[in-house]
Amino acid sequence: MSAAHPLGGDAPPGLAVAPPLPDLYPRRQAYGRIRRVWRRHPTIVIGGAILLVVALMAVLAPYLGTVDPTAISTSRRTRVPSGQYWFGTDMLGRDIYSRVVYGARVSLLVGFAVALFASVAGLVVGLVSGMVRWADGIIMRIVDGLMSIPPILLAIALMALTRGSVGNVILAITVAEIPRVARLVRGVVLSLREQPYVEAAVTTGTRMPMIIWRHILPNTLAPMTVQATYICASAMIAESILSFIGAGVPPATPSWGNIMAEGRALWQVKFYIILFPAIFLSLTVLAVNLVGDGLRDALDPRMAKDV
Repeated sequence: MSAAHPLGGDAPPGLAVAPPLPDLYPRRQAYGRIRRVWRRHPTIVIGGAILLVVALMAVLAPYLGTVDPTAISTSRRTRVPSGQYWFGTDMLGRDIYSRVVYGARVSLLVGFAVALFASVAGLVVGLVSGMVRWADGIIMRIVDGLMSIPPILLAIALMALTRGSVGNVILAITVAEIPRVARLVRGVVLSLREQPYVEAAVTTGTRMPMIIWRHILPNTLAPMTVQATYICASAMIAESILSFIGAGVPPATPSWGNIMAEGRALWQVKFYIILFPAIFLSLTVLAVNLVGDGLRDALDPRMAKDV
C-alpha cells in the first residue's frame, strides 16, 4: 500500500513520504526568549508589568466599577472601606476608589509628558552647548542658575504666575527638569566630539548637522532614555506635591495629590483617605524607577553580564 502524498493523492511507486513533524520550535523559541529577558532584566519586566496595569487602569477607568469621581453626597461622608465603598468616601461623600482610579490619568499624563518634553528640549540645548563652543559658556551659566534652584521650588514659582491646570503643571515641571537633561547631554557630547571617528568626519569636510545626526545623536539616546525614566518618576512626585499644597491641578480634578491634600485634616482618624492614593503613587514611581534601572543595565555595555 502506497503512502499518502502530503498534497493529496498517493505517492509515486518506490517513494516514501514521512509524516509532517509537529511545529514545536517556534513556541520553544518564544518561551526561551521570554525566559532570557526575565533572567537578564527582571527589573524591566516587573516595572513594566506594574506600569502596564496602572496604564490599563487609567484607560479603562469607566469600566472598573467606578462612579462619577466628582459626585458629592453629604449623606455618605467619610464612610469606611466596605463592600459598597471599596476605599471609603471622603469628607464630601465622593467615592475614593473612583477618584484614585481616575487620578491615575493625571499622574501618568504629567509624568510621560514632562519626560518627553524635557528630554527633547534638553537634548537640543545639550547638543548646541556641546557642539558650539562660543555658546557653551552662555548656555551653561543659564543652566547653572536654574539648577541652583530646587526643581519643586521653581515649579511652585512658575505656577504662582499662572492658574492651576494640568497643562500649566506640565509646563512648570518641564522647565524645572530641562537643565538636568541638558547637562547630561552636554557631558556626553563633549566626550564624543573628541573621538577619532568624529575628528575624521570633520577632517573629511562633513558638515556639522550631518556629524550630529550620524555620530553624536545616536550615542546620546541611551543615557537620555534612562534619564527620562527618572524625570517621569520625579514629575509624578512633583505634581502630587503641587496639588497637595494647592498649587497644582484644580481641586475638583481627581488626582492623587488632591486626594491626599483633602484628607490631611482627617488623617489621624480617617487615614484611609490618604493611604490608598499614597500606595498607588508609590507603586507607580517604584515601577518607573525599576524600568529606569533595568534600562541602565541593558543599555550600558559595562553593566552587561553576558557578552
